[in-house]
Amino acid sequence: MDILTMVLDALGLATAAAAAWFWYLSGSRRLRRISRFEVLDSADLNRIITAFNRASILNKQAARAAAASAAALALRFAVDLMDRF
Repeated sequence: MDILTMVLDALGLATAAAAAWFWYLSGSRRLRRISRFEVLDSADLNRIITAFNRASILNKQAARAAAASAAALALRFAVDLMDRF
C-alpha cells in the first residue's frame, strides 16, 4: 500500500503542476491592442478569434489536469483511509 500511496501522491503533484503550467500559458499570451482609429479587417478578426480559441484549448487542458489531480489525490486519501481499517 505504501507504493500505491507514493504513486498516487506523485501523480497528483504532476497533474497539479501540469494544470498550473497550462493556465500560465493560457494567461501569458496577450492580444495586440488596437487603437480606436484603426479599422478592423479580416486579418485582425482572424488573429483575435485564433487567440481566443488557443486560450480556450489551454483552459480545457488545465481543467482536465486539475480534475485528474483531484481524482488522484482522492484515491490516495481513500487508500490511506482503507489502510487504517
